[in-house]
Amino acid sequence: MKKASFLLIVLWAAIYPLQAQTFIPLWETGKMPNSKGIALKDSIANERIYQVGTPGVYWFAPSDAENKGVAVVIVPGGGYARLAYQISGFSLAKWFNTMGIHAFVLQHRLPQSPDVEVCYKAPLQDMQRAIRHIRAHAATWGIDPQRVGVMGSSAGAHLSACAATITDDWSQAGDSLDRQPFMPDFAILVSPVVSMGEIAHKGSRQNLLGKYDSPALREKFSCDKQVSAATPPMFIVHATDDPAVPCLNSLALFEALKRHDIKGASLHIFPSGGHSIALRNNPGTTNEWTSLAEKWLSEIGILR
Repeated sequence: MKKASFLLIVLWAAIYPLQAQTFIPLWETGKMPNSKGIALKDSIANERIYQVGTPGVYWFAPSDAENKGVAVVIVPGGGYARLAYQISGFSLAKWFNTMGIHAFVLQHRLPQSPDVEVCYKAPLQDMQRAIRHIRAHAATWGIDPQRVGVMGSSAGAHLSACAATITDDWSQAGDSLDRQPFMPDFAILVSPVVSMGEIAHKGSRQNLLGKYDSPALREKFSCDKQVSAATPPMFIVHATDDPAVPCLNSLALFEALKRHDIKGASLHIFPSGGHSIALRNNPGTTNEWTSLAEKWLSEIGILR
């Protein structure tokens, strides 16, 4: 009997791989902005999400004893065409938990979803809403509302950088969460897409901007062009040999941070590692990025 019960649990985990953590929907029914009202189901294959039915976050909470009062929204990569929720989502969330940090893996709408009205707005709307949701429940969850950050890889890092640099409020829903600030307090970016211009990752640009692609929107979503005094400190990691997203993206962003005198900005460009540097098993010195990131969080006063 015990063996049969165990097998049922294993089978359940295999069929519902995203149900291991608490899932928190971001929008109330009928109140999601930029939606046509089309009911969609999640489409998942090979540890990738290809269609998002319900935007939300998977909450990975540290133990009460280890809670440091910090939260981070993690955005998986995937070129705005898919979400690699395991390798650049859940794995990173577990790492943040070892530091006593609450991690929320974002399942945001993909720009070319059939339910989305204006493609380029949807991911940032969901990101802003996630940050607001965390701050609205900060007291209940033991989180300092002034220590809520973002983290992403590749296109997920682009969305994280957009959240940290674009000050337009696109996530108003007519409820109490609208009162919460939507800008993050720090950002960790791995192999980030930054520019929508000459050095852009063309697939990410095409998926995000779609039919609205224009010089004005390329400027709007080039995060180095949007840095201002309101931009929080950023920790940026890239590899020189990245074949998909040139490290010039990170150099452009750091130059903008320096020009605007953003305190705590940190850039690490390693000689090897390819694209979307992983949590572990990277070549040579690239494997040190996680240790550097943890020290940086303490250095800027996020981990106390």
